[in-house]
Amino acid sequence: MSQEIQRASTGIPRLDAALEGGVPRGSWVAVTGEPGTGKSILCMHFAWAGLKAGDPVIYITTEAEFRDVMRQARQFRMYFDDYEVHYLGGRPPVRKPQLVVIDIFSLLKTARQLSASVEEIERSRKYAALEIDVLIAAINEAYRVLDLINETRRSPKRHVRLIIDSLSAFWADKPVMARKYSYQLKIATHRENVTALLVSQYAMTTRATYGFGLEHIADGVIHLWMDDVESVKEIRRYLIIKKMRMTNHYARALKVSIIPGEGMKLDLL
Repeated sequence: MSQEIQRASTGIPRLDAALEGGVPRGSWVAVTGEPGTGKSILCMHFAWAGLKAGDPVIYITTEAEFRDVMRQARQFRMYFDDYEVHYLGGRPPVRKPQLVVIDIFSLLKTARQLSASVEEIERSRKYAALEIDVLIAAINEAYRVLDLINETRRSPKRHVRLIIDSLSAFWADKPVMARKYSYQLKIATHRENVTALLVSQYAMTTRATYGFGLEHIADGVIHLWMDDVESVKEIRRYLIIKKMRMTNHYARALKVSIIPGEGMKLDLL
């Protein structure tokens, strides 16, 4: 008898149904799309569903302070500050956190700790926080803060949710490195008990990803887009599951609505 696949809820009922119950645990899922399509809100749902299920969450945001993420999430009745939140790089947590936040300031502090000298960090201050090695070090430190791994235990003893919004920031100035960095990140931080949502931005002008490679290392791809607003004179958002391993997923597009007090809602077309 084949072992039943354990799945992590996305927090969006229609999307879970389209995924046979959710994302297979241990998967790395790329969330792709241009700005304004709902990628960050999807990340909020995934994190909120994890906290409610008792999963530790590592939330990395490179394009906004996490306080702004929490402020927006409250509009959708997701109250992250009801949980024990720890900002990586700050004071050591008094109690074991349920949510570890890594924002641009946490990455800069991690870069300082990794730097060989003050002169080096000052010289490369503009880009130091967005180096892939810094991201890897921050994620591994988050695993330790959550008391999930140590020198003898490499895989977390509990299921963990990892959100990175977005990864495109790490290769925005060198898109040809996207594939190399994606492999480097997965090799260094992937664990069998970690399910990850990784955002990849699309350029509004070309509707192509910044760089290439993330989709190739991902176990699943969820793509969001919108109709050309100048042509249709309104915002029409859509979502499609382009691939998901071990899943006979729904193969048609779903209409996306962003509703105050509820968040992302999907409907059949």
